[in-house]
Amino acid sequence: MARQCHLNTCPVGIATQDETLRTRFNGKPEMVVSYFRALAEEVRKGLAELGVRNMTELRGWYDRLETRSGLDALLVIPAAKARKILPQQTSILDAGVPDSEMALDRGQAAGLHTPQIHNFNRSIGTHVSGDRMRLRIQKQEPGPATREFHGQAGQSFGAFLSAGVTLKLFGEANDYVGKGLSGGTIVIRAGQNASKRGDVLAGNTVLYGATSGQLYVAGQAGERFAVRNSGAVAVVEGVGQHGCEYMTGGLAAILGPVGLNFGSGMTGGLSYILRSEADQVLNQEFVQPFELEQDEEQHLRHLLESHFALTDSPVARRLLALRSLPFVRIQPIHFQGTLETAWAAVPGTILDRQPASVAPYIAASAGAAPHYA
Repeated sequence: MARQCHLNTCPVGIATQDETLRTRFNGKPEMVVSYFRALAEEVRKGLAELGVRNMTELRGWYDRLETRSGLDALLVIPAAKARKILPQQTSILDAGVPDSEMALDRGQAAGLHTPQIHNFNRSIGTHVSGDRMRLRIQKQEPGPATREFHGQAGQSFGAFLSAGVTLKLFGEANDYVGKGLSGGTIVIRAGQNASKRGDVLAGNTVLYGATSGQLYVAGQAGERFAVRNSGAVAVVEGVGQHGCEYMTGGLAAILGPVGLNFGSGMTGGLSYILRSEADQVLNQEFVQPFELEQDEEQHLRHLLESHFALTDSPVARRLLALRSLPFVRIQPIHFQGTLETAWAAVPGTILDRQPASVAPYIAASAGAAPHYA
């Protein structure tokens, strides 16, 4: 709400360890403790009035909500459609909800057509990753899993997605795509015309806190793309302001327009943007541009080939047709790593079988004369 993260003047909370800031608090630590005890007691009384022992027991009980005067009644989900998880249920899979992630997942497991996804389907893919982790705890190694969807995904599509899981969405997604991405692969596209128009297919704060994995978007994303990314690889065709903010690792290739304040607070990782976009948008207190090295351009071309193979992006196709890629490398001023280590997590191609349509571009990247239809 403060809208000042890009200024590095974020308001500090009561838990700060900065002695200079702590001197601004005129009270005593015991006062803070007393405040939270009083807050906890007030919450306990409120729960008791509702007839529950803790907040976990309230999960999914939308019929306990009421609208305030002047608010749209549609903001409250009807109780008949609510997802209720009773305290005695030991598994969320017992709750049988038509529009939940479990239903979407079960439909694919049963071999049904690509399910329609809606903006109230949030955190799709997260429970799949949790199930796979539980299997690993039981010494069972799960095989790869692919889920395909069509429509408009809600917030946190592919959040915390683990290795071995691939989510493919034909449509668009809300904010926080790939939040905490942990090894999985996310592909978002909406057809060639959407890519040509530069449609925004992913919302704000994409890849927030991601540690590994890959994201391919055949369209643009909103503001704060790859904020605090520390290891994921991403290809997107345009971003809003504050792209790659506070990034500490990973790699991002932006194939289109870039908003202001790019790279603010960036201390690690690498980004690649079009040379024509690099003049006015960089936060030069933190990052600086460099021309590509020969091997580096070859790596970047392989990444574009993967993007094209997965999304059929006309933007990637046009770039791959060029003999020299029009990109510059954006790296932190105090960059601690090397190009080799930065690209080590990026596969030459992420597909076992490339579509025939990508073959000419792969040949072109290897030095052969391309022949385009």
